[in-house]
Amino acid sequence: MTIEYVLLLFAAFFIGLKVFMTAPANAFRESGPRLAARVEQQLATGDGFKPKGNSQEWTSDQ
Repeated sequence: MTIEYVLLLFAAFFIGLKVFMTAPANAFRESGPRLAARVEQQLATGDGFKPKGNSQEWTSDQ
């Protein structure tokens, strides 16, 4: 009975490990084109980018 229990634990562990290792890779592979389209649209329109600091300051004409 102990041998079956240990084998069942090993099988469950390795199946879980396989799912844990392949799921993020599939998610990144499938979301790549969508992310590239968003970046391309933001580059074309200039939307979604924030300037670092206050590099342009307006001064009043005196």
